[in-house]
Amino acid sequence: MRSILISILFLSFTFSSCKKDDDTEQDMSVTMMNVSYGTNTQQKMDVYLPANRSATTTKVIIMIHGGGWSTGDKADFNEYVDSLKKREPTYAIFNINYRLANSPDIFPAQEQDVKAAIEFIYNKRAEYKISDKFVLIGASAGGHLALLQGYKYSTPVKPKAIIDFFGPSDLISLYNNPPNPLVQPLLASVLGGTPITSNALYTQSSPINFVSSQSPATMILQGGADIVVSPSQSASLDTKLITSGVTHQYVFYPTEGHGWVGANLIDSFNKIQAFLAANVQ
Repeated sequence: MRSILISILFLSFTFSSCKKDDDTEQDMSVTMMNVSYGTNTQQKMDVYLPANRSATTTKVIIMIHGGGWSTGDKADFNEYVDSLKKREPTYAIFNINYRLANSPDIFPAQEQDVKAAIEFIYNKRAEYKISDKFVLIGASAGGHLALLQGYKYSTPVKPKAIIDFFGPSDLISLYNNPPNPLVQPLLASVLGGTPITSNALYTQSSPINFVSSQSPATMILQGGADIVVSPSQSASLDTKLITSGVTHQYVFYPTEGHGWVGANLIDSFNKIQAFLAANVQ
């Protein structure tokens, strides 16, 4: 009898200890750098889990860096991560890398990687104690990838919102109306051809072609003096979202170029914070 009682007490203690450890981990913030979501060395993400997170209430921000699809790194977004952690302390943040568009990993490898990263995060919800309320944030090429993922795919999860910093929305138009001489050779390299030789890929890789009345709420941020991604790209997307009845906000800074700092960046984050509060419930 004594041995049975000791066994019961031991099991009870073990169970209680495990539960306490689990709760303690959940109550603390967790940072994990360079978590692999695939087998390629570039398929990594930085994970920032907030304290007191919950599988029912903790919302998710997924960040996608720019760099013309062929350069750049998640570290480019580190300052944005810091700003978002301060402004949105209850969100889990995932800052992802993807295969850069150099042979043989040309498009749509980057699109496939964003989808794979989102599937990885979605399948880790129970372990990370996060909800299925996802937000995509991207800049330039990352903005394009965020828009493409959010409009083109509704599985495994449809994002609640997309924040697009000056991302291309129509690659055929961008190729045919380049804002500078470097755009056409870049697109031809990334997509392995031109709109004439690879029309289907350009079409399937243009977010504007997948906008519907069911598309996620979208915020577009664009500089009027951008010579890398024409302001007409954001203006066309704005028009398409209006005609499709999609909840969205178009923020235009007339004198800014391809990215900005200072007061306008603070203004951008103020507007993002308000947009998320209104559209991610």
